[in-house]
Amino acid sequence: MTSALDMLLRLEETLEERKSADPDTSYVAKLYKKGPCKIAQKVGEEAVETAMAVAMDDDIGIINESADLVFHLMVLLKSRGYKLEDVALELARREGLSGLEEKASRED
Repeated sequence: MTSALDMLLRLEETLEERKSADPDTSYVAKLYKKGPCKIAQKVGEEAVETAMAVAMDDDIGIINESADLVFHLMVLLKSRGYKLEDVALELARREGLSGLEEKASRED
């Protein structure tokens, strides 16, 4: 598992580097140039495609679309100045809470 986590951290570094890349030669730089709203739209598209793969019982599609979803979510996080560590810290904060308790704590 460590190698998979290391790969995500390397990807995160690459995504940071792509912020200064040429949008004509880098897909990620092109996404950054379009802004967080366009990136968020892409995250939504990938989420729908992942859900559709589940609905179609397409195991290969589930993995492929999930990879696309995680990738684009990481681009979105980077575009807003966040890291995977920020998400991990939030998940750690929730650890041990039931989902119902956690959700209730957010409702005002």
